Amino acid sequence: MRVGLIGGTGLYQIGSGEAQEVRVQTPFGPVRLRQTEWAGQEVFFVPRHGEQHQTPPHRINYRANIWALREVGVERVLSSSAVGSLRREMRPGDLAVVDQFLDFTRGRVSTFYEGGPAGVYHVDVTEPYCPELRATIQAAAAELFGNQEAFTVHPSATYVCAEGPRYETAAEIRAFRQLGGDLVGMTNVPEVVLAREAGLCYATIGIVTNLAAGLADTPLSHQEVVDVMNRASERLQRLLETVIGRLPARGCACASLGGPWPPAVAAP
Repeated sequence: MRVGLIGGTGLYQIGSGEAQEVRVQTPFGPVRLRQTEWAGQEVFFVPRHGEQHQTPPHRINYRANIWALREVGVERVLSSSAVGSLRREMRPGDLAVVDQFLDFTRGRVSTFYEGGPAGVYHVDVTEPYCPELRATIQAAAAELFGNQEAFTVHPSATYVCAEGPRYETAAEIRAFRQLGGDLVGMTNVPEVVLAREAGLCYATIGIVTNLAAGLADTPLSHQEVVDVMNRASERLQRLLETVIGRLPARGCACASLGGPWPPAVAAP
């Protein structure tokens, strides 16, 4: 099985084995993947912000990344996302298995099907995150971390995707809470939507790095995010390795919900 892994802030490499660089040319530009064997599976890894965190959320080439993973034969994609918490009970260091999103991005292209030769495709995202992947993550997390008290693994969470790269205002956070949001980040949309269009299974593990604006006692900073991610890195890697090693044969509907592939996309 070929598995895709998209690393967010703080996850720039995986495992300890040798990784081979794979260059994939897509209609949206080139992508460099790292191919390695991990937990008995062939894994293709891409750090969404770049190897030096040089790409801000609104400039990430989401379409190229998802296209490249599908092009090399990936069927299932796991991602990590550093997130702020809208709920005081979701503390820095906690993990969350995201199950829904609210989209507050602006101007990001969120489809492969923009009309013309590519056609139009209205994708179903009623349940945007693969239920099989989510169940596998939940079971692995319960086994690995169920008896500790230092942090909590939340089995579900609604991810609010903001445009970034700025942090949110306190008023925005209050509004997001009223709409049912639990976490806030800047990258899950359009990534999750494009994965569904491509017929890929997709799931996100959110790593809570801070309380959101208006809830935190100190100004928000990227360094705080990096510091918490560094402390959580070992547990995240353990969880990902366990999940990848236990992925079941595909029995979900994700592939059938994808659009006609490949879409007739003109080169940029």
